[in-house]
Amino acid sequence: MDPSTIIGLFLAFGSVVAMVTLEDANLMALLLPAPMVLVFGATLAVGLAGNTFRDTVRAFKDLPKAFKGKTDKPQDSIDQLIGFAEKARSEGLLSLEEAAVDEKDPFLARALQNIADGTDAEELRILMEDEIDSKMRSDHVSAKFFASLGGYAPTIGIIGTVVSLTHVLENLSSPDHLGPMIASAFVATLWGLLSANFIWLPFASRLKRLSELEIERMTLLMEGILAVQNGTQPLLLAERLRAMVPADRLGKAKSAKKSDDDEARPGKFASSKAA
Repeated sequence: MDPSTIIGLFLAFGSVVAMVTLEDANLMALLLPAPMVLVFGATLAVGLAGNTFRDTVRAFKDLPKAFKGKTDKPQDSIDQLIGFAEKARSEGLLSLEEAAVDEKDPFLARALQNIADGTDAEELRILMEDEIDSKMRSDHVSAKFFASLGGYAPTIGIIGTVVSLTHVLENLSSPDHLGPMIASAFVATLWGLLSANFIWLPFASRLKRLSELEIERMTLLMEGILAVQNGTQPLLLAERLRAMVPADRLGKAKSAKKSDDDEARPGKFASSKAA
């Protein structure tokens, strides 16, 4: 679990609370039910109106990912693919069927099963690319939905302020109450801006970034699986896959297995040097 979303939201709202406290203002003056109901309720309503019902349901189903979405390490996938390459070279491609049964990742399990079934390499690439593309388009729907809420919220906040100011103008005969009424009118604008920039847009950016990382992982797996099917040597495969990942996201690679010849060479060299 990556806690960046929780930490970020806590610090953002904490900054607002700190500012209100330092200004010796009343925090409860910002927690007015009427403008909050308008901003959050109307924002969700127009978000629903601008998307399909299925898109809305899908977006809120994906929302927990923003808090507990995993960011897998590329090196773990590379080490896993190297293990498949070593298994395929030593036991044959049919041995990957057993690995497919034990694999928990459906995308990788299907790819391994297709290799074991003898699927053509070009056909397998098309299948995997289509699945990656479907995943990308599906994730885009959720991120776009929350981004649209971030666009609607500030305008709805202004609408709430206009409605409240209209009520203020109706009560010009009571000047003692104008100050608090005007202040409460701008709370709607405040919550429109807060909800957009502290909630909806961060959710959209978070889901988009998690999707990008997942697509990168699936692409890495696709290239690795196709290389395994092609019989690429494990050490060469490791170098190729590591070259596909930014250096700052790479972890420490596992020690490569040495062949009997490699283990024998240092001893022979040392013996000849001693002689």
